Amino acid sequence: MKIRDAKVFVCCPGRNFVTLKIWTDQGIYGLGDATLNGRELAVASYLSDHVIPCLIGRDPSQTEDIWQYLYRGAYWRRGPVTMSAIAAVDMALWDIKGKALNTPVYNLLGGKSRTGVLVYGHANGQDIEQTVDEVAKYKEMGYLAIRAQTGIPGLPSTYGVAGDKLFYEPAEKGLPPENSWSTEKYLLHVPKLFEALRLKFGDDLHLLHDVHHRLIPIEAARLGKSLEPHHLFWLEDAVTAELQEGFRIIRKHTTTPLAVGEVFNAVWDAHILITEQLIDYLRMTVVHSGGLTHLKKIAALAEIYHVRTGSHGATDLSPVAMAAALHFDISVNNFGIQEYMRHTKETDEVFPHAYSFANGYLHPGDSPGLGVDYDEVLGAKLPYERAYLPVNRKLDGTMFNW
Repeated sequence: MKIRDAKVFVCCPGRNFVTLKIWTDQGIYGLGDATLNGRELAVASYLSDHVIPCLIGRDPSQTEDIWQYLYRGAYWRRGPVTMSAIAAVDMALWDIKGKALNTPVYNLLGGKSRTGVLVYGHANGQDIEQTVDEVAKYKEMGYLAIRAQTGIPGLPSTYGVAGDKLFYEPAEKGLPPENSWSTEKYLLHVPKLFEALRLKFGDDLHLLHDVHHRLIPIEAARLGKSLEPHHLFWLEDAVTAELQEGFRIIRKHTTTPLAVGEVFNAVWDAHILITEQLIDYLRMTVVHSGGLTHLKKIAALAEIYHVRTGSHGATDLSPVAMAAALHFDISVNNFGIQEYMRHTKETDEVFPHAYSFANGYLHPGDSPGLGVDYDEVLGAKLPYERAYLPVNRKLDGTMFNW
């Protein structure tokens, strides 16, 4: 079997997605997600102009060799554009391999290590009372783990707080919107949210919170310590992690579990965090970290150091990536939890899929390959629309992390 052709599709069923489709000379095709929120066309060009010509005629079963070819052969390694493109190819090849062997991809990754994949949803509100109400709604839907975010008094907008409570999409059409930020107001307010949630729901519900890279290490340590009485499942992205050693400071001062990694692209972005046991959950995605081939190796390294997986799963991953993540999640022993933001009906129609949600868990389904498809006709009716993630400034106008 040889790769006969490949094509990149960009569509916008409410938000932009980049999908790679690879065909073989035996009529089997595979799909990969190459979406990079706010920079979609850069990855589409990388694939169309540079990667696809190198794939024609290759054996699609050689996932390891092709991965190494695309990573080492480019010379300019890593980075979100390169690794998202490699991931799309890798996902599509695993999809082809599963279809050719008439088995779900998870069987090629070691088989099921569990019966379902624990997921968490996103509850948010303009104030604490509204967030409490939203958490209750997610609990009623069957979620066992819920991320809680709330508006901060004195700030016009806050990350994670949206008008649409089920289909939150931070990217906006036009030029990047500007948000305002105050670390001081945030640190004083967030512990009050989780005090209220524990009073309302007791101790059994798993609660998570995302800082979204807005603190420095000693501030994150203070927040983690203040949240200890409310025993969070994790505190996510407390600081930017370019300086991995910064997590040493946080670790010294709090026992609140730490999660980070949704913006990581390679194992080198996390190797100190893993080997020094500075985090508890690694949030690298199957899209932005080079696909199943690379993520499987990273998980094996993390397992040695008691670090579990907790992959990013926002709406900037298409159902193709979500399907790939679920096959990974259900197969690795050190799985922790999977983020699950529901896609809109419009997106699900473009990407029909076999995975399903029930009683707090996602199930990848038993279809051969990844179990997801792409409707080219419908996708062609929904062309790309330029959109950007917001940028962030402190109250004095200083540019800050969004």
